Amino acid sequence: MTTVNGLPAHVLLVHAVVVLLPLAAFLLALTAVSPAARRRLAGPNAILSLLVVVLVPVTTSAGEWLQNRVPQTALLNHHTELGDTAIYYAIPIAVLALVVWWRTREERVASPGGHTYLAPRSTAVTSLVAVLALIVAAAGVFGIYRIGDSGARAAWSASAGR
Repeated sequence: MTTVNGLPAHVLLVHAVVVLLPLAAFLLALTAVSPAARRRLAGPNAILSLLVVVLVPVTTSAGEWLQNRVPQTALLNHHTELGDTAIYYAIPIAVLALVVWWRTREERVASPGGHTYLAPRSTAVTSLVAVLALIVAAAGVFGIYRIGDSGARAAWSASAGR
């Protein structure tokens, strides 16, 4: 995908990633620490997180197409280097969102004494998942902020007369 109605697709897709990845990170943290939120939102967040994993490379590819059509600057190169790291934030968020969802699912369907894979009733595992989720979510939000900030600087520094 290169353009949408004459606009570079990257300009449109990036907004989806900038909104949806932090939303998935927030929901991951929430579902990891709140049993009530986990029961209601773990499934939808797993789907959202997987959608973000698909959107990131599409957005990155559209960005590479756009990069080849604009003047090259140090700011643009910095942005593209950071942009290539977005997938490394999206994947751990999605993996942990799937873990949270799967553990919730196992807790609902497992009979007492039944076999489970991710120890849904273990307080220690729940605490470990929560700590990892908080770390991964914070890293994801900060990483996307850095990528977006560098993109804004690359796009607007020349037009702002800097």
